[in-house]
Amino acid sequence: MKKITSLNKAIFPVAGLGTRFLPATRAQPKEMLPVVDKPLIQYAVEEAYAAGIRHMIFVTGRNKRAIEDHFDTAYELENELEMAQKLDLLALVRSVQPSDMDCSYVRQPRSLGLGHAVLCARHLIGQEPFAVLLADDLMVGPPGGLPVLAQMAAQFEVLGQSVLAVQEVPLAHTRRYGIVAADAAGTNLLKVRQIVEKPAPETAPSRMGVAGRYILTPAIFEHIRRQPTGVGGEIQLTDGIAGLLGEESVYALQYQGKRYDCGSKQGFLEATVELALAHPEVGEHFRSYLRSLQVR
Repeated sequence: MKKITSLNKAIFPVAGLGTRFLPATRAQPKEMLPVVDKPLIQYAVEEAYAAGIRHMIFVTGRNKRAIEDHFDTAYELENELEMAQKLDLLALVRSVQPSDMDCSYVRQPRSLGLGHAVLCARHLIGQEPFAVLLADDLMVGPPGGLPVLAQMAAQFEVLGQSVLAVQEVPLAHTRRYGIVAADAAGTNLLKVRQIVEKPAPETAPSRMGVAGRYILTPAIFEHIRRQPTGVGGEIQLTDGIAGLLGEESVYALQYQGKRYDCGSKQGFLEATVELALAHPEVGEHFRSYLRSLQVR
């Protein structure tokens, strides 16, 4: 089989309701919640861009217009900043969508699961490999190292096969993840033998959970299309990957870096604090402020 090595497209499933952040998400997408000074979705798009991807595909739903507006040209804002000679802010605004980046939007008419969301973008992917990034998972690469998706893309260029980001999770948390059973295939690289969606701890094949980053070959689409509904009555991407294992090899990368589960309040707050401490503008003062608190 000829290796597919060109990776230029990414899917961002952003149709979810964000119920864990109500009432904040009552009228705005959860993906637009800011961590310090950027919305979650922008962190994910920047990660994809750093991995060489230039076509961003957003699978949206109702009340997600703010995402489209965020990545559109803000003519009035840009004009005001230019007239005021606020050139640093103008450059910042324009950097949200670089000139060589394309954005496409497709609706997911019903909330039928991650696999269904990916399938909604099939006509925009065609026969190309693609990445899937879940904005809820804010991923930060190691200091001075590659972002997480760039690490995966480097492996994909060599393997030409699907690559999943994985991390070891507590046994009690296996119900929250797709869990893989795999064999060592290189430094931090595993070859997947089995993948199961949200197994109970007593039946989990391992503690290796899939984080919110995937690089997939187009063969996945037929496996998603043919599968019945799975856990939660949804069309699961994990089940599609399980089917793909019968046709192609699938690899898992134990990535370098840190994942913040920003789909939860705890993870969102942790990301906000840690990224604020690392922020060049506010980090020093914020660190001093935290030290001044009498935390009990």
